[in-house]
Amino acid sequence: MPDLDKPSKIFLAGDSTMAAKLPEKRPESGWGEFLQDQFMAGTMRVENHAKNGQSTRTFITERLWQAILDRLDPGDYVFIQFGHNDQPKEKQDRHTTPDEYRQNLVRFVHEARERHALPVLLTPVMRRQFDEQGGLCDTHGEYPDIVRGIADENSVPLIDMHRSSQSVIQQYGVEGSKRLFLWLQPKENINYPAGLEDNTHFSPLGAQLMASLAVQGIRALQLDLANYLKPSD
Repeated sequence: MPDLDKPSKIFLAGDSTMAAKLPEKRPESGWGEFLQDQFMAGTMRVENHAKNGQSTRTFITERLWQAILDRLDPGDYVFIQFGHNDQPKEKQDRHTTPDEYRQNLVRFVHEARERHALPVLLTPVMRRQFDEQGGLCDTHGEYPDIVRGIADENSVPLIDMHRSSQSVIQQYGVEGSKRLFLWLQPKENINYPAGLEDNTHFSPLGAQLMASLAVQGIRALQLDLANYLKPSD
């Protein structure tokens, strides 16, 4: 159990869907920005190391992963969520093959455990892409299943954001789900004077909802840190 005199830490390793944003990118929001507020004061500290454009490969080569390892204490948690930039083959500067993706995630798990930290794997959140019948299309291919397989094979807690976000986005529907993503009319926001139709990155509402799904996953897994979540509404 976390020592309340020394808050335990949750490190977030991931991409733009999780990352904190620069002022010039607002209202774009990452769900990791809303995780700290889910915990009672003085119990857990969330350190968001996620960064836009990252894949498992670049998170290693840019030494973002090493920065987390250097700060890990025994009992800390590491939430690991990648896939958005690993999967697209056209992104040659960051793409990973399925085998490379698997190897990198296994490395994250093993190196966190070597420091007596507690890794938690998360599948990538869904993009907003509907078919002509109004069904949500999966754009991540085999990558979410790779995460599920690693979690099963290595007894790692898994929060399946892919499936839970699919359910939420589908519930909002083709039009309503635009509110969850970065859809802006021309001149609506000073940062995007021409407007924007972005089906990957979240609005503040979307990011808050994704954070709530992560919290639901924490509760469902009955992780120790669930004891320090604020009471649910």
